[in-house]
Order: sequence, then structure tokens, then C-alpha cells
Amino acid sequence: MFLKRIDGPRAVTLPDGTVMTRADLPPRDTRRWVASRKAAVVRAVENGLISLEDCMETYGVSEEEYASWVHAVEQHGEQALKATSLQKFR
Repeated sequence: MFLKRIDGPRAVTLPDGTVMTRADLPPRDTRRWVASRKAAVVRAVENGLISLEDCMETYGVSEEEYASWVHAVEQHGEQALKATSLQKFR
């Protein structure tokens, strides 16, 4: 078995005790961003699994868009990332 060489950790332990690996992240070619995928990227960056620069490069997300995801999660939780809930949580 061969492991691809990467910078940074392969897995991190989240504050709730669960383990998040790079396999838990959405694929690079993601076009449809559902709330769970956005939340996974936010958790990965906040816990050091990937850097913000890697996130922006890999997923084509701008810094402002990522900041809006973080703000929504901090203020209202993962539910606020749903497209249908935008008006409710503004």
C-alpha cells in the first residue's frame, strides 16, 4: 500500500472526540456545495487538517466566501449554511 506524500496531518481529533481525516473532505471537483460539505471544510480548516490557503486553492473558494461560512456556523450552527435558510439567519 502506498500513501501519497502530503503536507500536514492526515487526521485530526475534533473537540467532540471524533476523528476527521482527509478522506472526510469533499472531492476537489465539488460543484454543489451542500451544508454538510461546507461544514466539513470549515471544521477541517479550524482544526488544522488543511490550511486556509489549501482550502481556497483546492475548492476555488474565496476568502470572503469562507469567512461567511465561518460566521454562519459560529452564529447559528451548521443549519445556517443551507441555501434555503439564508434569509432566516441574516
